[in-house]
Amino acid sequence: MTAESREKSPAGRRDAREWISAQFTRVEDVVYIGLGLLLAASALVLLVLAAIKFGSSLLEGGFPVDAIDLLDRLLLILMIVELLYTVQVSFREHALVPEPFLIVGLIAATRRILVLTAEFVTLPGKGEGIFRNAMIELGLLTLLVVAMVLSLVLLRRRHPGAVADRA
Repeated sequence: MTAESREKSPAGRRDAREWISAQFTRVEDVVYIGLGLLLAASALVLLVLAAIKFGSSLLEGGFPVDAIDLLDRLLLILMIVELLYTVQVSFREHALVPEPFLIVGLIAATRRILVLTAEFVTLPGKGEGIFRNAMIELGLLTLLVVAMVLSLVLLRRRHPGAVADRA
């Protein structure tokens, strides 16, 4: 059998597809490694900056004022770590798992709720319309949190031995 007839045969096409698929998997692995390194470095840098901010806030006596900002930064770090976990699972299993994305969304919504409630102190002086919009946003964020928690509960009931539980 010649090389040309082998390429046209079903077995030759299967071999070519397997080779191409293997190359895509290698590229995917390299991308996941790069993403993981960048996410890990970002989380570490943000953690160090948050620790410095925490220390200076304690020394200067401004911690009560800076507490919300610090919590906001820590929740951002938690989101990045959860994304890093998602990259790790995707790299190891070569499959996307929905649970980490729901957790990141839950953290992001919680973050926004905390920032919004911290801003409530200044909202009454800005007008009734802005206050009403903030209340609507808070209500929608609350519904979003409830929906994501429900999704997580249903997901865990459906797949109790999911990848996220094994890691």
